[in-house]
Parts: sequence; structure tokens; C-alpha cells
Amino acid sequence: MSNKQNKVNGEAREGALGYKQAKLKAEKSDLWKLRHTAEHVLHQAVKELYPSIQLAMGPATEDGFYFDFDGGEVKISAEDFPKIEAKMQEIIDLDLPMIEKEITVGAARELFAGNPYKLEWVDTIETKGEMVTIYWSGEPGSQRATVDLCAGPHVASTGQVKAFKLLSVAGAYWHGDEKNKMLTRIYGTAFFSQKELDKHLEMLAEAEKRNHHRIGKQMELFEIFPEIGQGLPVWLPKGYAMRRAIEDYMIWLERKYGYAHILTPHINRNVLFKKSGHLDFYADSMYPPIEFDDEKYYLKPMNCPAGMMVYKRKPRSYKDLPLKLGELGTVYRYEKSGELHGLQRVRGMTQNDAHIFCTAAQLKDQFREVMEMLDIFYKDVGFDKYTFRLSLSDPKDDKYSFCGSRKDWEKMENTMREILDEAGVEYESIVGDAAFYGPKLDVQAVNVFGKEDSISTIQVDFNLPERFELEYVNSDGQKERPFVIHRALVGSFERFFAFLIEHHAGKFPLWYAPVQVKLLPITDRNVTYAQKIVAQLLDKNIRVELDDRSETLSAKIRDAQLEQVPYMAVVGDKEMQDDLVAVRARDGQKQEVMGVLEFVEKLQIEVQKRK
Repeated sequence: MSNKQNKVNGEAREGALGYKQAKLKAEKSDLWKLRHTAEHVLHQAVKELYPSIQLAMGPATEDGFYFDFDGGEVKISAEDFPKIEAKMQEIIDLDLPMIEKEITVGAARELFAGNPYKLEWVDTIETKGEMVTIYWSGEPGSQRATVDLCAGPHVASTGQVKAFKLLSVAGAYWHGDEKNKMLTRIYGTAFFSQKELDKHLEMLAEAEKRNHHRIGKQMELFEIFPEIGQGLPVWLPKGYAMRRAIEDYMIWLERKYGYAHILTPHINRNVLFKKSGHLDFYADSMYPPIEFDDEKYYLKPMNCPAGMMVYKRKPRSYKDLPLKLGELGTVYRYEKSGELHGLQRVRGMTQNDAHIFCTAAQLKDQFREVMEMLDIFYKDVGFDKYTFRLSLSDPKDDKYSFCGSRKDWEKMENTMREILDEAGVEYESIVGDAAFYGPKLDVQAVNVFGKEDSISTIQVDFNLPERFELEYVNSDGQKERPFVIHRALVGSFERFFAFLIEHHAGKFPLWYAPVQVKLLPITDRNVTYAQKIVAQLLDKNIRVELDDRSETLSAKIRDAQLEQVPYMAVVGDKEMQDDLVAVRARDGQKQEVMGVLEFVEKLQIEVQKRK
């Protein structure tokens, strides 16, 4: 089987559950049905306004709907939305019935002749030996009726769409594949009442204020340069200062729990990825090989294989376990250009990886310890919008028969459930969602746009210990295979920072704020005194900047607030005379005058407590 086919089959397996859940949600959700109908209204309106376009596809989503079409020479922008929305309202006011019909493949080809996108879907349906389901909005044959391939469900008629809004327009590759033609995609949303729609639009406006793209640019945290490459973010000085603060914290926290740290190369020989299985199952997500000296090297997509080699470098005893190896390792994965998104979806990312090698008897304690570290970490960074998702195997699925015994799978899954139940946390269990090599626990965060993504993972691996023939000598002098837990508290720094930026809206806690203090001298004669305070703060490892521009004090304060600096220290003649600073907090109007040493101590205590 080819690598490409492996990937397609893998996507089909991994996506099957998501499709079933979405379908089930659709069947139960009246709002989903409403939005699905609104999407039909949208494509009918666009077709009536621009008859030459080719309709492609458009589903309902959890927060609205979208519709893709091939416009040819027709170019649609947000400026056209009022005209399209007016046509949509006209179709809604007609209260056209949504009529479902089943037809043969032959009849479908005749009905959609001339539309290559619909005919491709018909070909797919034919391979499954199914009838074709279509929906008419309006009585078939009537002047205002439109038909589309669709499995439903819908509300009874277009008149039930009470409140809707078109939101944005973008480009989208057919089937999400950049090798295919770029189509035009219109996004919208719909609700049963104008009040619900207005509330949603307010939420979107607030979300846009928190958008990590906008804040990252405004605060100069990161940049993506086309000359460097899409999906390869550059951490600017202020962003890197934040990242470095959290990296140092992670290393400190892990050392407290007995971790040692390694650093492995960015490229590895192909033999390593043959041994790990990545070249068999993951090659389509890897970059092409670098060839020299008659050998092939790959940019690493994972830190794990090199971590296995570090374990294997010398004989291990049960007395050496658990062995916890941490790594802040940068990996590279090929993502389609249309799927790249700021820091959330990138091609180069640094992961807070760790591999825990342990015995079966140590599994529960090690897993519980990682849960404890997660709790500490999230409290310290001030992040609380997350849930747990436990991905389990399906005993009936053959994909779980290749790695580990059924006994090992059941032991680990039961252990994970016990730990979560004992911790008293809410979690969702999904059977059949585990990777083929072991069950996992994901920390799921929902960003300000309502999109959910994994930001931390605890993953048991039955595969790599077997492939790399890892061993340890037990208390009876016999060789055994260790268990391996993959663990990434931060996941990737890039994705995590996207969530963190949006969660705090740029108002970061003092301990990892990019600039912790701004020194604001009132006049030029106060600059030398301000410079002395800057030196004192730098000596205590406080990130401080001096604003010695010839601007008014109010302008300096305004700029510091826009940069979300936690503290501004104003110094004038009186402060200079008495060795004082006038301290203004980021969100407060009141100034507090204190001694310089008192201010330094206040900052140190707040940083240490990680409030």
C-alpha cells in the first residue's frame, strides 16, 4: 500500500467518528437544520444573481454555514453582501418548501449535467451503490425552485430562517487540496431570532478584538514573512521574551518532578524514521528528504524516535525507572497552505515534549503525576477554559490489533478512567478515537471564535517500545519491555500561545508579560534617574523598557497601555529628589508612590507568585 493510500485510509478512519457525531448532532439539532437550510438559500440567491457560476458544495457548521462556488469571471467580495442578503430575504419571504427526493445515479447525472463538482459527488455515490438524495427549495419545475445534492436534514421551508447574516468571503481549494482549483467561499450564520443573532455578532466582534493575529501584530510578538515561508512564524523580541519565560518555567517545573532534559537534532537519517514507522505511515506529512553523502536525511516531524534512541543508548534496570526525558524540540510538518492559520496551524513548531519510560506498576502514578503538573501549569499561566477528552480504542476495529496486547490496552484505558474519576474532572470518552498505537488524553481548549483544538496531550505508546526493542531488567533479572508515556503539557508553543494571547487579550500576567515595566521620565532632566532605575530592574531580571521620547507624559502612558505593559513607573523632579517612583497599573487610573527598592520587591514577589 502506498504512503498516500495509507494517509487516505487513516484520514477516513480518523474522520469517520467525527462525521458520525456531526451527523447525529445534525439530526438532533433544530439549529443545525435551520443553518443547513440557510446555506441552500444562500446558494440559490447567488445562482439567481450570477447565473454563470458553478455551485460546488456547502454544509452547515457548528456556528453557521458556508458555501463554495466556482465563480469563473464573477468576482464576489464583502461589498456584494447587501445585494446577496436582499436576494436571500426575498427567497425566505417566499417560504419555499424544502423537498427531499431520491433519484438514480443516471437521473442525477442528467440533472447536474455541465457541473463537474456535482458530477464528481455523483461518481462517489455510485461507487457506494447508493441512490442519490437531492433537495429542492421550491416545488420542482416551478420558476423559483433550485435543486442540490444533499443528504439533509433541513427545516420544512425557507420561511423558517428568521435571522441570518453573511460574515466573510475567502478562497478555498476544492476538497481542501491545494492541487485543486481555488473556489470562492462565503461564510454566514443563522438563528431563530434576531436577538440570538445580535448576541452572536457581539461575540464575534469581541472575538475579533482578541484575535491573536491582530494582537500579535499590535504588540509585535510574532511575524510571518513570505520570504521565510508560510507557516514558519518568527518570534519577535517581545514574543520571544514571553516564550522564553514560559520555557524557563517549564524546565523548572519538570526538574521539580524529576525530569532530565535532552536536545536532539532538527534532521535525522532516514533509517531512524524507517525504524519508527514514520516513512510508512506519516511520509505525506513530512518534508522531502535532504540527500548528501549518498544518504537521506529528513526534517523531523516528531521528537519521539530520537528520544527512544537516548533511552536505548545503555542497559536499563528497573531501578532506573521511571526515566523522564524532557525536550523543547522543534519539528516540521507539511500542512496545506489553505489550512495554515497564524500560530494555531504552522509548519514549524516547538513542542514541550517528554517521554516517560516506566514499568506497568508505575503507570498509574506517572499518569496521575502528569495530571497534577497540568493543573499547576494551567493555574500558573492563568488559563482555565479547557476540557478533557479521553480517546479509547474500539475492540472491534482491526487498527488496534497491531500494537500492544488487548490486555495492555484495557489495563491502560481503565487506569486512565480511574485517574480522571478520582480527580473529579469532567471528561468526554470517545471510543474508536485513539491512535493505533495507544489511548490518549487530550486537553481541549475552545478559542474566542468557538473553535476547539488540542493544546496538551498525554499519550500511551505501545508501538515505539516494540519497534525500537526497548528493554529493562526487572527485579528477577529478566528483560521486559517498558511502557512509554508521551507527554506535552504545552503541546506546541505556537498553538498554545495563540490560545494564550486570545484568552488574555494581550493583558498577560506579570511573570511572562513581554515588557513588565515601562519607565516614563516626565522631562529630559529625569532621564538619567530613570536609567538608574532601569539598571536596578534589569539586575533583578525584570523586563523593563525606558521611554525617553520627547513626548508628553499622557502620550507615553497611552502608548504603554496600548502595549498592555503591566506597570508604568513615572519619574519627575519630586521622585528624583526623594528616590521614589509613581507606579501606575495597566488598568488603573490611580498612581501609587513608593520607594524604588519597595517597587522592585513588589515586582519580584508578584513574579514569584505567578499571579
